[in-house]
Amino acid sequence: MKLGKVLIAGAGAVGSVFGGFLRKAGEAVTLLGREDHIRAIEQGGLEITGIWGEHRVEGFSLATDPRELAGRYDTVFLTVKSYDTAAMIRETAPALAPDGVVIAAQNGLGNLEKVAELIGPDRTLGGRVIFGTEITAPGKVRVTVYADRFIIGGYDRAVGRARQSRIGNIVSVLEGSGIPSGSTEEIQPFLWAKILYNCPLNPLGALLDVEYGALGDDPELRETMSEVIREIFSVAEAEGVPLFWDSPEDYERDFYGRLLPPTRSHRASMIADLRRGKPTEIDAMNGWIAGLGKKHGIPTPVNDVLTRIIRFSAGLRGKGGSFFPGSE
Repeated sequence: MKLGKVLIAGAGAVGSVFGGFLRKAGEAVTLLGREDHIRAIEQGGLEITGIWGEHRVEGFSLATDPRELAGRYDTVFLTVKSYDTAAMIRETAPALAPDGVVIAAQNGLGNLEKVAELIGPDRTLGGRVIFGTEITAPGKVRVTVYADRFIIGGYDRAVGRARQSRIGNIVSVLEGSGIPSGSTEEIQPFLWAKILYNCPLNPLGALLDVEYGALGDDPELRETMSEVIREIFSVAEAEGVPLFWDSPEDYERDFYGRLLPPTRSHRASMIADLRRGKPTEIDAMNGWIAGLGKKHGIPTPVNDVLTRIIRFSAGLRGKGGSFFPGSE
């Protein structure tokens, strides 16, 4: 069963991989992305390399501005940076089919809530992405690392249960295309599991410009990452979010023993953002944890400090580099 018309709203590295594999499987895919990347695909197709093989994919519909979109889309993969979530949804919502769904396949927390607020919870799905990608040149993307399946679920348990048939179809198509995928009735624990992975590694890796393995090898940095993890557990408990681990110690054993080793050579995507003077997604990661800590009166000093240092390192907060220049 097909997905109908598919829109990749933010065809950067992750979005291009979703779009490329779906198009290769015969889906009708529109890529909405930056001018240089889209024009290169228009001229020579999309080249995907890396651990999932080498592919050249053509036959996309292409756009560099939401106003260029034609018709209505049944399935939208939202893959912009977290600070562009609201702007992208506002611009593309008129192109969403009446029964269309948006899958927020992004880093950080808060994206799902923004999407649901703008288009309704019943049309909002969340996606946990935990494979690594990068654009090596315009029109070329590489899959660098794979940690676990792409997981899709509803905005909340009720929506997830009601949408299981639709979600199951999307998962089946993704699996058939070559992207390992699964489903859940409750996406939040998966999103928080990714936060538990990203928040210790991403900002420290970006600030120190080192691979993840170097962070795990240093005893003092391990202790810093463990403090980040403990703060997240405290905030999650206050929020009533069910986690897959009973305690910070349980997660730390899993983190250092199972999750970190396969991604030792990976570098934080935030490194490139800092180098280019682009805004980062720190406010949807450590900054989101710090904000929830303030809400509940829970101290989160390490997440606070990492957020402030990343904001300073990125220059003026939120300025330049977004899909929509000047958007928040």
